[in-house]
Amino acid sequence: MTELNQNDERPRGAGRPVSVSARLGRLQFHNSGKFRVLQLADIQDGPKVNKDTIKLIEAAVDAARPDLVIFTGNQIAGYDPAFADTFRKRHWTPAKPGNLDHTRDLVRGMIATFVEPLAKRGVPFAVTYGNHDFQCGLDTHELDAIYREFPGCLNPPPETAAASEPSELSEPSGRPGAADAPGDTAEPHPRTVPQSGLPDQLVYPCETGTFALPVMDADRTRTVLGIVVANSGDYSAEGGYGKPSARTLGFLRSLPSRIGVKSLVFQHMPLPQYYDLLKPVEANAAGAMQGYRAWESRYYVLDETKTQPGSYLGEGISCPDYDSGEFVMLVDSGGYFGVAAGHDHRNGFVGTVDGLMLVATPTCGFDSYGPAAEKRAARLFEFDIRHPYRPRTQLLEYGELVGKPSSGKAYSYDIASVKSDREGMDLLKKKTLWDTLRGLFA
Repeated sequence: MTELNQNDERPRGAGRPVSVSARLGRLQFHNSGKFRVLQLADIQDGPKVNKDTIKLIEAAVDAARPDLVIFTGNQIAGYDPAFADTFRKRHWTPAKPGNLDHTRDLVRGMIATFVEPLAKRGVPFAVTYGNHDFQCGLDTHELDAIYREFPGCLNPPPETAAASEPSELSEPSGRPGAADAPGDTAEPHPRTVPQSGLPDQLVYPCETGTFALPVMDADRTRTVLGIVVANSGDYSAEGGYGKPSARTLGFLRSLPSRIGVKSLVFQHMPLPQYYDLLKPVEANAAGAMQGYRAWESRYYVLDETKTQPGSYLGEGISCPDYDSGEFVMLVDSGGYFGVAAGHDHRNGFVGTVDGLMLVATPTCGFDSYGPAAEKRAARLFEFDIRHPYRPRTQLLEYGELVGKPSSGKAYSYDIASVKSDREGMDLLKKKTLWDTLRGLFA
């Protein structure tokens, strides 16, 4: 048997997983004191996934060598013409009476395409959903079952996750402290998910697309942090985007006392409080972006006093018009240190509001709108055992990892406010051409 060296994150020999946690059977910090998560946001494609999207996923996994990959929703463009016969505009409206078996086959083939780079490299993954996945005609429970067919999926199966379709009737009143709020009932005990390939990993289940993954130290003596995947909803019957179900909010409220550590939440929709990272400006100001819906009367730029260098704003924050109370609950509970979202394809920033880190990750897909093709990216989070609640983060952009896109098919917009600086930190320690030249002439 080959000797395992936790400090060496490169697999030695055939079949060795890239993920150190996968080799050890549980999400945990390495002996080096590090733990890595890769976020992939908004693939948003049809059955024939763009080749450049797959190239980005492959290159990002090879460069980051993450313990875990998280898909934060809108993997599937449910409005794609391939799903026209079963399209479902809203979750409360019936799907078209088309051939659902055909749709399942198309979706299964699509998922197989973008999880293959993970399966081949032995990297486990977790999945939540956005506002377009279900529009193909398959609800999130059916989609979840398909994801679990693939090795490495950490989503808990039905027997460990409630199978109740989110609805407008189940949405909370927005009173985070309400004692009679739905979802405050006791959740199931943590379980293992054997099909994930991590036999010792515990999962705190809730409902489809919402669960928590504890991460332990290298000696497995204590839980260090929590990784939470949350289903943030899709649309609201009142207009605009929806919000997490009462059950999900109840789960988030109760989790800190159950898991005993602070957690980082990954979800699809940004929170309304993301607007607190912006400052209002005149419409003709440099880089000004118009707000969406409830914020459409104002124009904004990033507040550089609240955001990390290299952050950029390429569109308004497309969040729910009505506040679910999620942000206040996350802050007041003391059990969370951040939220990482996707949904806004052209935004890439990191900031802090009331002590909570708010992260926007741009699309990694090449078949929907977004920034210039070279700036489509995956986001790497690197946690350090010495300060696990202050992760470092970096956008791993296509232009730096791969180069020039091959397809030339990317719906991009000119983003005047995009800076040339790399957003976040250089966690890959990758030298640029300028670094090399500077060294030669030093």
